[in-house]
Order: sequence, then structure tokens, then C-alpha cells
Amino acid sequence: MYNPSVSGGSATSVSGSRLFRYEVKGLRQNAETDKMDNPIRKSGSVFITVPYSRMNQEMQRITRMGGEIVSITPVNEADTNGQSAPAATQQDNGKSMTQATPKAKKKDVPVNLYKPKDPLIAKVISNEPLVGEGGSGIVQHIKIDLSGSDYHYVEGQSAGIIPDGTDEKGKPHKLRLYSIASTQHGDDMDDKTVSLCVRQLEYQDPESGETVYGTCSSFLCNIEPGAEVKVTGPVGKEMLLPDDEDAKIIMLATGTGIAPFRAYLWRMFKDAEREANPDYQFHGKAWLIFGVPYTANILYKEELEELQAKYPDNFELTYAISREQQNAEGGKMYIQNRVAENAARIWEMIQDPKTHTYMCGLKGMEDGIDAAMAAEAEKNGINWDDFRKQMKKEHRWHVETY
Repeated sequence: MYNPSVSGGSATSVSGSRLFRYEVKGLRQNAETDKMDNPIRKSGSVFITVPYSRMNQEMQRITRMGGEIVSITPVNEADTNGQSAPAATQQDNGKSMTQATPKAKKKDVPVNLYKPKDPLIAKVISNEPLVGEGGSGIVQHIKIDLSGSDYHYVEGQSAGIIPDGTDEKGKPHKLRLYSIASTQHGDDMDDKTVSLCVRQLEYQDPESGETVYGTCSSFLCNIEPGAEVKVTGPVGKEMLLPDDEDAKIIMLATGTGIAPFRAYLWRMFKDAEREANPDYQFHGKAWLIFGVPYTANILYKEELEELQAKYPDNFELTYAISREQQNAEGGKMYIQNRVAENAARIWEMIQDPKTHTYMCGLKGMEDGIDAAMAAEAEKNGINWDDFRKQMKKEHRWHVETY
């Protein structure tokens, strides 16, 4: 029998003293296990109780011994009474791998205050370009006046926009959803505005070769201050921030996928926001990995770097600039390459139940990020798909891609 006492190490903090029970199968006899007093079982599961502070080391040890970790479940401290917990009955793969932290209070989240049949008629306050000289495409920061309405929202939600005009059938255009780029107080801190980050969609028609522009994105990117705009929503509960001020927030963004993360970071670190939110004084860890084609396409670059300089211990900013940087193989540096470079560190962070990972932007980045994390999980004897699904159940893995 594998002896869990060899994991050793004493926890010196509250988080480090939490216990987790590993269900392990497939341990094989080798030079390391030969040193133990008891034989390894040839079949069935072995249950090992491990303090949080030793989780990574134990995963690596189990992998060296040929074991496969079937599940990781938190041990109730009340049941352990300060001692190793007794072996539990066999658990299913669907059991919790980590202990989830409370999610945002969805009951307090406004949804569909204005619907497509009866949208809010708001006015545009400003429409500012975000792409610098030498950048690719057109991206605009659009601030909309909500005065006189009861439209309100929280960070991580989306707003619907119905563009003017009709489609080829003479019917009103359908709404398009855009991630909100401002905090719930708005850019002016008066609770009367909402801001969007919009890229004009542009592509070549495969048959005619003509350039086609997106209906709603073109409407917004070219709208003039003072013009009316039909707004619906807000919608969405997938990308909400946890209330925990000590949380670790990993943000993976491409292009305009920065929008919800701008809202998060402004809420966390902007002076006016911290003053307006005495009940939310973030002092955890926020890490943004941001993928863009050129430096000129780093949206909100100046403000992001100001926050990083002011809060170096709490905010980390990592760029993946595909047309200007190279990955380890000499190819273009995409966000999935940055994730692969940092996979070991990300893996260690997501073992902490206080860590939430958010992904927003182009859907194409998902497979590369999954591949990078799957390789790292395999090194630790864990199936990434199962682990990711478990994090999603615990409301710690959030994805909004298009």
C-alpha cells in the first residue's frame, strides 16, 4: 500500500492547511516504491490525503510512480479533527477536484431590462478610435448616455444594439451583442453611461471578391455623437467577477475581447472606482494575457500600463503580438503560444480554488489554449478535459468567444 505520510511538509497558513483527498489508480512497483514497507496494490484505488501546500509535489510524485489521479475532493476539516482523513469510498470522476469559491450573486444581476421589441432609445456621447497608426482595422470606443432610464448592468455583461435601417427583406435589422467595456458606474462614474469596444467587421466575399462590411459594427463605428441608438439588455451571467477581494483572476483576450477585462481592471484598480466601492478593495492577483497583431492594436494600452506600474504586485500584463514577436519555434506569437510558455505557472494557479480564468475574443484561440493546458495537465497525471469541466461546474472557468 502506498504510504501517504511520505508527502510530508507542514502547512503554515490557513489555505495551506486545507486537506484534499486524491483517488489514485495504477500505481506500479518501482525503485521508489520499493523503499516503502508495504506493497502496491495491483488493482483498485488508493486514497491519499494531502495538504494544499503539497498538492503539486504530490501530483508529480504520483505521476513518477505511474499512477493516475482519478479525482481530487476537499476534505471537511470538521471530519478530520486535525488528523489524516480515513479512506473514503470510491468516487466518480465527476466529483469536485477543487473546492469552489462563491460565485457572483446572480440574483442581483439585471437581465433584459430592455427587450428588442421595446429597446431603450439612447444617445451617443462620444466615439473615439482605439487603433494607433500602423495598426490593423478599425476599433472604436463608444460611450452611450443612459440618462432618464433604469438601464443598469454589472461588469461582465453584454448590451444589445439594433442598427438603424432594414435588411434585404425590408425587415428591421436584428440586434447584435457587444461586451460592455465599462464598469457599472460608467466611464464618467455617474451611473449614467455604458461603453462598448467595437471592431468594424470586414471580409472578402468568397464568390465576388468584394469587400463586405458588418451591418451593426459599421453602424456603430461610424455613428456620430448626439445620434440616437437602440439599446437592449443587459444580458449575460457567464463572465461575472467573484466578490472575493483576494481572488486570482486570469484573463485571456484577443482584440475587442479586452472589453470585459477593461471593466474588471478599472473596477479593481482605478482610483475613482476604489473610492466608490468601499466594499470591494481588490488586493488579489490579476493577470491579463492579451493577443493582438501589432503594438498599435493594443487597445487601452496607456491605461493598462499605468495600472500595471501602479499595482505591480497585483496586476500583471503580458502581450502576444503576432506580427512582431516570435514563438519558441520561430513562428508568429499568438495568445496560445504565450499560454504554452506559462502553462506550468497557470496550472499551479488554477489549483487554488480562489483562481478564476476568463477567456474572451476569437473562438479560434480555444483549441490552442486547451492543447497547451492539456500537455501541462498530463505532466501532472490529470486529464485536462475533465479538469476544465470541473472548473466550469465550480464557476471558475468562463468563456465568451465568437
